[in-house]
Amino acid sequence: MPPRDDAGDEPHGPGLDRYDIAILDELQRDARLSNAELASRIGLSAAPTWRRVKWLEQQGYITGYRAEIDRRRIGLGVLAFVRVDAERNNADATLVLENAIRALPEVVSCHYISGAGTFELQVLATDLDAYSRWAHDTLFKLPNVKDLHTSFSLGEVKAGAAWPLGHLRRQRG
Repeated sequence: MPPRDDAGDEPHGPGLDRYDIAILDELQRDARLSNAELASRIGLSAAPTWRRVKWLEQQGYITGYRAEIDRRRIGLGVLAFVRVDAERNNADATLVLENAIRALPEVVSCHYISGAGTFELQVLATDLDAYSRWAHDTLFKLPNVKDLHTSFSLGEVKAGAAWPLGHLRRQRG
């Protein structure tokens, strides 16, 4: 166990310090940690740890907590990567398409991309037939969609990883 250090109880400055980085690291690994266990792992007492977690939430470093669910166990066996080419790439048409994509629960991730295409989506479906029906009945009918290019995941090598924080530690060092 690291030595107790209540220096973390001082008023918080504008940037992240080693305790904040340690909190982010630990909570990414296990967001269900009790405050007491989190405090023990980072080397602070419970009260300043709790205040730091609240500060990280208020400042937008921590944006939420959720359970990771095995998609296959709940019947979502297909993960598709879909490049969407837009008919027009002007601000108004793009915003309309962005809003339509946000409203689709099957789309778990969407990125505005460089190179060929406008958006790259990650889409979940129960099976290939369900994906095909959904793409035909929903995706192709979105406003401003010109074309779709789909690739399917054949197996996950790494997913749900914690964000790398080494650069934050180096910035402090």
